[in-house]
Amino acid sequence: MNAYIFLSNLLFLYIGFFGFLRYNGIEVKKLKVNTSKSKNAESFYIKQSYIDSNGKSTSRTIRKLGTLKELLVEHGPTRDDVMAWAKEQARIETEKFEQEKANHCIPITFHPNRKIAHGEKRKFQGGYLFLQSLYYELGLNKVCRKIRDKHHYDYDLNAILSDLIYTRILEPGSKRSSFETAKNFLEAPTYQLHDIYRALNVLSEECDLIQSELYRNSKSVLKRNDGVLYYDCTNYYFEIEQEDGDKNTEK
Repeated sequence: MNAYIFLSNLLFLYIGFFGFLRYNGIEVKKLKVNTSKSKNAESFYIKQSYIDSNGKSTSRTIRKLGTLKELLVEHGPTRDDVMAWAKEQARIETEKFEQEKANHCIPITFHPNRKIAHGEKRKFQGGYLFLQSLYYELGLNKVCRKIRDKHHYDYDLNAILSDLIYTRILEPGSKRSSFETAKNFLEAPTYQLHDIYRALNVLSEECDLIQSELYRNSKSVLKRNDGVLYYDCTNYYFEIEQEDGDKNTEK
């Protein structure tokens, strides 16, 4: 259980840290120039990478710029000139996309004369959806699949782990309290409270695997300089029998 407590703290820091970076605009996916070659031509496109609803990285074509032969006429005389022009177009499209995203609005229709049926739930929490995208980018769902292949259980470990992380960040509390909080999510739990307690033993046993996979996967989300690693030792203390230089009770 101590291993699980350590793991929950680690996941809390990872998701919270990457969430802070994403919220403050450090992690920005720009539109890029993509080329494809066929037997007769080389075509230039502007494409955008994104994460789909299944947490997988994919891309879509924003604009077809034309073939190299066509573009050389106006933006040549060399391929490098065409590529420089294409990258400038990608920069312009990126600015346009960011502006449209900033100005995007969703109209909501209200019916003031309609009554909500007694007992019908209309209020849900959606703040976890922001954390959900980070959870899947860090590949924790894939880690849960690896763990599932090693153990035999009926509950959904991925759903339990993700909800525990979301509630730990949004509304910290006990496991029972986290379960009650998750019931208010747009995607309510399909597991039961006793499944959470059973999953804690598995998470504790697979703590090392989760840590190693999380560290490896995080490199694809955000670049880091790991030439120097810093360890947080605030939870540790040391005792000595004899005073030795600076190591004494008065300093």
